[in-house]
Amino acid sequence: MTRTSPVPSSGGALPHRAALGLGSNMGDPKQNLAVAVARLDALPGLRVVDVSPAYRTPPWGPVPQDDYRNICLVVETSLSPVELLRACLAVEKDMGRVRDVRWGPRLIDIDVLLYDRVRLDHPELTLPHPRMAERAFVLVPLADIWPEAVITDGLSVAAARAACPGTDEVVRLTD
Repeated sequence: MTRTSPVPSSGGALPHRAALGLGSNMGDPKQNLAVAVARLDALPGLRVVDVSPAYRTPPWGPVPQDDYRNICLVVETSLSPVELLRACLAVEKDMGRVRDVRWGPRLIDIDVLLYDRVRLDHPELTLPHPRMAERAFVLVPLADIWPEAVITDGLSVAAARAACPGTDEVVRLTD
């Protein structure tokens, strides 16, 4: 399910561009990510524009668990940032995600990372994602598809990736 070039448009571009981070380490992570991408792309008001290569990444946080398979997406959307988050959470729920252990294993995890150059501090969503500049598992795949995106204060995804520790632990997958 790796897309490395933009998907041909079936119509006019949607008004907003956003980046999503997806991860899975339960069941069949490759299939889980493929299903999530297909479900996101089928949502009204959302079109997947680009999909990064997949990466094997170590888990984040204190809970012992299997490595993750991570990808990033660039989407175009007519949804507001909070509507986009809610749509992502609905896909997670429909796929069977249970939120019981913080930083625990996940069937599917979908995070809204960026939305245009919007800065947002909402009870449900902070944009840009507040910890993405510290997370190699986000920056490495996102740099493959949207390196010039600005995280904060003029810092691009590519520049953040270059400064981020742990990028050597993020391994590109070939399957």
